[in-house]
Amino acid sequence: MVLRTSGLKKIYKTRTDKEVRALEGVSLEVNRGELVVVNGPSGCGKTTLLLIAGGLLYPDDGEVFMDDLNLYNIPSGKRDKERAKNIGFVFQQFYLIPYMDILENVLIPSVGSDSYSASLEKRAQKLISQFNLADRIHHKPGELSTGERQRVALARALINQPKILLADEPTGNLDDENAEVVLNYISNFAGQGGAVLLVTHDSRIGDRALRRYKMKDGKLL
Repeated sequence: MVLRTSGLKKIYKTRTDKEVRALEGVSLEVNRGELVVVNGPSGCGKTTLLLIAGGLLYPDDGEVFMDDLNLYNIPSGKRDKERAKNIGFVFQQFYLIPYMDILENVLIPSVGSDSYSASLEKRAQKLISQFNLADRIHHKPGELSTGERQRVALARALINQPKILLADEPTGNLDDENAEVVLNYISNFAGQGGAVLLVTHDSRIGDRALRRYKMKDGKLL
């Protein structure tokens, strides 16, 4: 087991003090070699689940375990280090730094961390080449297509050789061709022993999953 969530609950309050129950007792496991997909419409709680599973958002109730470590039962500094070491995030909106080139963007998760070393630049260059972006290595994000930016975001998520990828709508902005490229890389990561938790409303992804859940109104069905 790489990731386990148990009884996760999260409630948001609107400006009018109305409660929105984003998660209602969500429990799941992701093991090595597994691609687990959570399907559901926008607003059903998928992104909240990823943020909590990745140590970025405190749940109102429930627990998150990375291996045997309870992420929300340790100091925030230690949680940050565990996240940087073991978790790769693939965000729907990419969040690339516009004034940095591809190489610099891919290296961002390791700069200033315990994992940074000179050899990581060589690893970044290799990843960039594997994603067919070697001729773009010194381009800025604004000079790339949407599909190229998504591949940069995926390379960045993999730079620290994480145990698990958490992917939020990784094909949401992509055409069929680019979506296939990204999904192939994610599937290969799982096939090589990594773990993947992917949330999406994209029905194209379901056939690749070892297990698939449907989320509705903050609950896994």
